[in-house]
Amino acid sequence: MSFSEKRQQFLVLLDEVGNVGIAARELGVNYYTARNWARKAGKRSVRQPRPDSRQGEYKRLREEGASRRDAAQRVGIHERTAQDWDHGVHHSRNSRFHPDGRRVNYSTGQVTMESMTTPPPSQVPEQTGSRLLSLPEREKIADLTRLGWSLRAIGRDLGRSASTIKRELDARTTGGVYLPYGAHRDAAVKRARPKPAKLAQPGRLREFVSDRLAQQWSPEQISGVLSRDHAGDESMQVSTETIYQAIYVQARGGLKRAVVDALRTGRTRRKPHRSPGHRTSRFVDPMIMISDRPADVEDRAVPGHWEGDLIVGAGNQSAIVTLVERSTRYVMLGHLPSDHTAEAVRDVLVPLIGSLPAHLRGSLTWDQGSEMADHKAFRIATNVPVYFCDPAAPWQRGSNENTNGLLRQYFPKGTDLSIHGPEDLEHVAQKLNGRPRKTLGWDTPAERLLQLV
Repeated sequence: MSFSEKRQQFLVLLDEVGNVGIAARELGVNYYTARNWARKAGKRSVRQPRPDSRQGEYKRLREEGASRRDAAQRVGIHERTAQDWDHGVHHSRNSRFHPDGRRVNYSTGQVTMESMTTPPPSQVPEQTGSRLLSLPEREKIADLTRLGWSLRAIGRDLGRSASTIKRELDARTTGGVYLPYGAHRDAAVKRARPKPAKLAQPGRLREFVSDRLAQQWSPEQISGVLSRDHAGDESMQVSTETIYQAIYVQARGGLKRAVVDALRTGRTRRKPHRSPGHRTSRFVDPMIMISDRPADVEDRAVPGHWEGDLIVGAGNQSAIVTLVERSTRYVMLGHLPSDHTAEAVRDVLVPLIGSLPAHLRGSLTWDQGSEMADHKAFRIATNVPVYFCDPAAPWQRGSNENTNGLLRQYFPKGTDLSIHGPEDLEHVAQKLNGRPRKTLGWDTPAERLLQLV
């Protein structure tokens, strides 16, 4: 290749990668010679951001199955930064660039849509996920291809199939040369395919949605009615999430922000819903979840396993401890004379459970109410393990929930429960334990427990 051809090839490559050093390395040209060529051609080199070694470590932890929070804590970054890395969000000056073309300004909060023409290398959204080829993998493909390695050999070295390597080379080889940086940028840009927002243009659908929001319909109700009344018309179908995005994301531009006032919550910003893995534990001492509870507790074959809860009175000011044995449905009630703090509940539970024979003190299942914050001290005092239900899963303590409903006959909602003394509670417990139960073959809980004692 002649000197002028080499120079021309360098200038073409510089337009693609934007950086003199990268283009020079790929073509094997001296850096200072390449910089002189760029200067004479009136081209400037775009500075490449330094790779963050923490990002590589973070991605490795995620591929190994670590949660976002755990991986972020281990590499020393904020969880919001980790979320951006997961979603391919790029930071530049005072803006965040999303793979779908959104640009969010830090200072003003303004959201705009960037054009999807090829961005400079420093703004190429990073492709994430083990399914996609990374930039280091593409660099290695380029190096091994120059060395004459076969497709199968390259695939084995990268842990990829030979067909993946072939498709990559066939799709992104230009002039007989595979350029990894250009290939990676091309793949990243083509991966983001934002569709026109369905509610962005005036029409019947947008008018229908705006009108129903003004009537204070929820997005879910609007979507459901459209699905029912226009089942065969695709142009009149819209999902609940699309409506919410049209309201809250200015870039989608579908509906005026004023329509937010029609939503029942009146929020101007969306409220994120945390997944169970991101919930902050409300207890200092770690909980043992119900998923770790032994199988013999679940099938009610072994007696001595209890479910517990509180029933609360007017203004959440008074409460009663309720315990139900899972196999016999035997009920025990605990008197809380003043308050229902964690210490007060613990002080009632310890003697209540301690009054039972040792073989009937198997375990206690409770919800994640703050009244059980002192569960570790209870376990130490009674040697009874405490298992906690999942959030918003009352059916995991079904016997206790059913019993609490029966107790409301004697302790109605909205009344002061502190007026009921220990004798009153014992009287009510005896009434429930003396009732025949269909699930017990019409035996009473008291009869079943007497057989065990």
